[in-house]
Amino acid sequence: MADTPTIQVNTPAQVSDATVKSGIMKANLSLGKMCILAFLAGAFIAFGAEASSVAAHNVANVGLQRLVTGVVFPVGLIMIVLGSGELFTGNCLMVEALLSKEIGWKGLLRNWCVVWLGNLVGSLFIVLLVAGTTQWGMSSDILGAFTIKIAYGKATMGLGKAFCGGILCNILVCMAVLLATAAKDVTGKVLGVFIPICAFVLSGFEHSVANMFYIPAGMVAAANPAYAAKACELYGYTTTQLQALDVAGLLHNLIPVTLGNIVGGVLVGAAMWALYQYKKQA
Repeated sequence: MADTPTIQVNTPAQVSDATVKSGIMKANLSLGKMCILAFLAGAFIAFGAEASSVAAHNVANVGLQRLVTGVVFPVGLIMIVLGSGELFTGNCLMVEALLSKEIGWKGLLRNWCVVWLGNLVGSLFIVLLVAGTTQWGMSSDILGAFTIKIAYGKATMGLGKAFCGGILCNILVCMAVLLATAAKDVTGKVLGVFIPICAFVLSGFEHSVANMFYIPAGMVAAANPAYAAKACELYGYTTTQLQALDVAGLLHNLIPVTLGNIVGGVLVGAAMWALYQYKKQA
């Protein structure tokens, strides 16, 4: 009788050790390499956001629409985990290396600032390329209108809602990173990423890097009279309301969401440190 195959995974303690080592590596990346990897991660997340909007834009039922979006969106983090990329939200786990005294505040903040900006540039690059296609005219301009709708909802979101949504989102994103680290094969890593990311999208939580695509995409789409008119027709917006899609609206969302993402990531990283690293220092 053949032996039953066993599923090979890293233990939580091993995942914690790997996270600390990863934090050390990230803190010591050269500036050039960090910028390139951050650019790639921003672009990959933007691809997930773009593709999920295409998939869901003409789905009327809100729950089903979010489910479709949640099924497609994880492709971005999967590309980062299996390929290469420095993602700001996942890098919030570097706090475990900080608490373990393996890196200092300088290395942590250097990485977070450079990676956040690099993610933004990568996202904006994809916005510009998508704008250069005829994609937003899909379904008689409904995709363009849907792109505006997503952006408007985020740009006008209350600060408290954006902050809390950011916390909840990054708890799940960081868990996705940890689950991917636990897995030892490609299938396990894909599933480890897919399930928590699908959950955060389905729940409507807020991801700062995804919003670096969603809001600028809506800003560009709203500048097109046909897409703006369709958004007003379908969703009841006025041209005055669409003026909220500007740089101020972008920052109105990104600042509280980014802070929330940091809190969510620190909660996960600090919990891992308390469980698996604290006794090593005692």
